[in-house]
Amino acid sequence: MEEYDYNHMTIEKRQELEHDIKAFFKGDVMDDAKSIEDASRDASMFQVRPELILCPKDVKDICALVSFVSKQRQEGEDVSITARSAGTDMTGGPLTTSLVLSMTKYFHHIKEIGKDFIVTEPGVYYRDFEKDTLAHGLLLPSYPASREICTIGGMVANNSGGEKTLTYGKTEKFIRRIKMVIHDGIEEVFEPLTMAELEEKKKRQDAVGEIYRKMFDIIDGNYDEIMAAKPNVSKNSAGYYLWNVYDRENGIFDLTKMIVGSQGTFGIITEATLGLIKPEPHSRLLVILLRNIGDVAKIANHILKYKPESFESYDDHTFRVALKFLPDIAKRLGSGIVKIAYDFLPEFWMVLTGGVPKLILIAQFTGETGKEAEALAREAQKSLVMFHVKSNVTHSEKEGEKYWIIRRESFSLLRHHMHGLRTAPFIDDFVVRPEYLPEFLPRLYKILDATKLLFTIAGHVGDGNFHIIPLMDFSKPGVGQIIEDLSKKIYALVLSYHGSITGEHNDGLIRTPFLKEMYGERIYALFEQTKKIFDPDDIFNPGKKVDASLKYAFDHLDTKM
Repeated sequence: MEEYDYNHMTIEKRQELEHDIKAFFKGDVMDDAKSIEDASRDASMFQVRPELILCPKDVKDICALVSFVSKQRQEGEDVSITARSAGTDMTGGPLTTSLVLSMTKYFHHIKEIGKDFIVTEPGVYYRDFEKDTLAHGLLLPSYPASREICTIGGMVANNSGGEKTLTYGKTEKFIRRIKMVIHDGIEEVFEPLTMAELEEKKKRQDAVGEIYRKMFDIIDGNYDEIMAAKPNVSKNSAGYYLWNVYDRENGIFDLTKMIVGSQGTFGIITEATLGLIKPEPHSRLLVILLRNIGDVAKIANHILKYKPESFESYDDHTFRVALKFLPDIAKRLGSGIVKIAYDFLPEFWMVLTGGVPKLILIAQFTGETGKEAEALAREAQKSLVMFHVKSNVTHSEKEGEKYWIIRRESFSLLRHHMHGLRTAPFIDDFVVRPEYLPEFLPRLYKILDATKLLFTIAGHVGDGNFHIIPLMDFSKPGVGQIIEDLSKKIYALVLSYHGSITGEHNDGLIRTPFLKEMYGERIYALFEQTKKIFDPDDIFNPGKKVDASLKYAFDHLDTKM
């Protein structure tokens, strides 16, 4: 083993820990420099070096590891477990100074596909998952823009959403059943329970029985306050979803609705059963080119009346970066650069003639036939005459794909190609209701313009969910203060319009410190109690969702270009 100190453990202590784990762990245990380096980053601004990387072979490995770590914590040792899949999280969610449990190597099996559901392990990549579901004429529509590189485990842990969320909702709507190893080292099944079934669970004299007893008491005893705390937006990934658990009207108590989005802080998910939909087979895009970004609010609200399945946006900075790095896009798609360049000829001409719009809106309409989808898009297009904007309707799915390429690949292109500047995702995922956009957006742009930073704007305009990515030089002094000050200003504005500080990307290192501001002292205290109920020894991904500080986050800013 290379002799350097990653974190707080001495080399001798790490060797002892590794020896003890190898005595019962059948999977891989890695401590080499490359594995440590790879696991020390995700798609966020942070770098946190773990002690060891563990790839569990099976559920028994996970159960044994949880039991071991729990005992270590009770004896005063500073050791914990953080599950990790693809590492595409933008918040630092899977970063830890302790043990990384990597799920992609062995937990990558789809176990069953039914007529409207799928049973899967967490390490399955969505790109492979979708091939299997589409072969059955089915789809999980809550996939994020990182669909080519993310996993199902990450989607469940973050409660992911994306371009189809406007119509179908986020991952939380598709959760049916979860298997999870809890703090006593036993794999338990979580699923919707009737009141009679709940009473049986509460009678159990074990860890899961205690979880159900205490969680029911918290939610039932604070029901009205909890329901009032639910963010009034179409999507939310901030905090623990206490308001989704207890359906009093129908007598259902369902902890899966809170396990989704919990960022691995309750236990280790080993299996998920997810509902699937039968997607419309054909689509057409209405592409709207805005010269004035100030028009986006009124046009977005207008187009929503025509009920597009998806309604996305990206700005001129994103557009230019995409055109500049077409070879990278072609490589990702497995297409030839000549073909991709030909598809983008009209867009190249716009750049050459100085005609790049400030914002591009893409509204997708779907139907049983291409003709039906195109008719819906044409109807919406005709209604735009009052706004005097340029627009066009695509004639095929293939023609519309280039617009989706830019939207889906925008962050990855920025992250890997902006030499001298780094993507800084910290105000990258806020949400306000679309009806507030006419007031909200001018105030937002005023704050952003005052920073003098270069930034890109993309997102789900139909949901009022914007991804704003500043580009910054992390080697300069004062970066942390800029991030903190701008976060406070933007979030204060978002919360004044009853929004959420994160719609899809979750809290992690960067937003957990703002949860108390979003929900207030009382609800945040319930979050702390919830974490304690599921994880009394704080062994599962500590410092996420509760008990985080901006100082810790800024101490771990990744300053390497």
